[in-house]
Amino acid sequence: MPHEQQPQPLDELHELDAEAVRTWSSLALAALGRAREDIDAINVYPVADADTGTNLYLTAESADRALDDAFVKVTEGTAPASLAHAVRAWAHGALVGARGNSGTILAQLLRGVADVLGGEPEERSSGALLAQALTRAAEEAYAAVSHPVEGTMLTVAGAAARAGEDAGAAAGTAADVARAAYDGARAALAETPGQLAALGRAGVVDAGGCGLVAVLGALWQALSGQEPAAEPVRGRAVPVPQASDPCEQEEEGPAYEVIYLLEASDAAVGELRERLDGLGDSLVVVGGDGLWNVHVHVDDPGAAVEAGVVAGRPYRIRITHFGDERRRGRGERAQRAVVAVVPGEGLAGLCGEAGATAVLVRSGEVPAAPELLDAIRRAHAREVVLLPGGAELRAAAAAAAEQARAEGVRVAVIPTRSAVQGLAALAVHDPDGSFDEDVVAMTAAAGATRYGELAVAERQSFTSAGICQAGDVLGLIDGDVAVIGSGLAETAEAVLERMLGSGGELVTLVLGPEVPDAVAERLEAYVQHGHLAVDTVTYRGGRYSAPLLIGVE
Repeated sequence: MPHEQQPQPLDELHELDAEAVRTWSSLALAALGRAREDIDAINVYPVADADTGTNLYLTAESADRALDDAFVKVTEGTAPASLAHAVRAWAHGALVGARGNSGTILAQLLRGVADVLGGEPEERSSGALLAQALTRAAEEAYAAVSHPVEGTMLTVAGAAARAGEDAGAAAGTAADVARAAYDGARAALAETPGQLAALGRAGVVDAGGCGLVAVLGALWQALSGQEPAAEPVRGRAVPVPQASDPCEQEEEGPAYEVIYLLEASDAAVGELRERLDGLGDSLVVVGGDGLWNVHVHVDDPGAAVEAGVVAGRPYRIRITHFGDERRRGRGERAQRAVVAVVPGEGLAGLCGEAGATAVLVRSGEVPAAPELLDAIRRAHAREVVLLPGGAELRAAAAAAAEQARAEGVRVAVIPTRSAVQGLAALAVHDPDGSFDEDVVAMTAAAGATRYGELAVAERQSFTSAGICQAGDVLGLIDGDVAVIGSGLAETAEAVLERMLGSGGELVTLVLGPEVPDAVAERLEAYVQHGHLAVDTVTYRGGRYSAPLLIGVE
């Protein structure tokens, strides 16, 4: 998003102030944008899913947008922006918009910088203050990672901090400290292949460290007005020694990446760390003051989200199935991917197993266009089929698709109005066929699926089936209330009878978390008894799903 007020010219920026932070942010975003594809291409650790450059860019973009908004608000007032105000807004934007393992660590690095520069003014030189900020950033980043590994972005951050401290101790200016940190980071990055076997085998430097070098180069440029002599962050292979154990193989890690924002106390987050650490790996928890960003790789995404529910209030939940991304290795984009919006953890896992990128929504939530665009980007494909799963998402889906097309991705939106229509579309998805034929087949499958849903009335209300009272079970068919009942199973049978009255070959039942298995068994028997030629398949929708979803194809 363009700034309302342009940053100062580089030759006027030598002090560590709010304008310098604003320029640093703009330059960092531009540098990460230039290096994005190169960094994606060398992403081999911790998962070779070719998205580190993209995640860093999106995190920096969120941070830059928050900083820009803060400046706009200040300019509408009377007082100029302060350094503390700028760095806090910048760090907060990174926190709420952090993407992936590398983006989450970058958010914590910026928080460490903000903890020092955003504190009470000190009688210290700007160089010494910046050195202290870089040191705090590295310390907090290491503390945020459950099991720090050397040869990664953390190593580069630590080396930058040490070099900055040396320059600060020598009474260097802020620009001197920034240059020292930048040079220290570049030197450390070059050593990463010899520190981490996965990098050594691939013959590349660490992707996250590459991005951090770009950010530190932008800091030096913002404070000195000098552009780095050479592009230091372009992803490229470097000559490195191979791992000492030639038989050593990279382990196949967990199948899912789970990320969410969490409102919780410090004590609750401490317990959360322990619980998540036992579920998977690549655990990074960043933030503080009641707001956290949680990132973990697991095989059971539902358990990871449940741990967040125990700790506090998780939201903006993103679950990504690594699938073939893990095996692409060198960052080649998939030809085609599917993005599906689903109301339930079980459904998200089901879509993930089918190779789709799931956007999990809670009851009553409606994802905005930026969230859908983020999912399209995470799918990392040249062609994307978007299944919004609700009529209320049509405008957001169209806006996200339009923006993705501007970024060079071919996107088709199939106007699914329910998750069961999305499942029907996924069932016929053919990633090897032509894009147009695949979209036509998926659209036809979704359109041929009538959808029903059971919900519980919260208050007395007039409906198309009559007046309902609070606690009544409502049976909806194609979005309209068709049946009002007192029990879940009885109402579901009435809905099924109406839906099957016009024919059908397959019934899909998606049970909510509180619905017992006996209800599914009863409904399956009901269909089998009255409609011998109709098959039934049952899934668990999981947390956040409706009591019952019904699809008839």
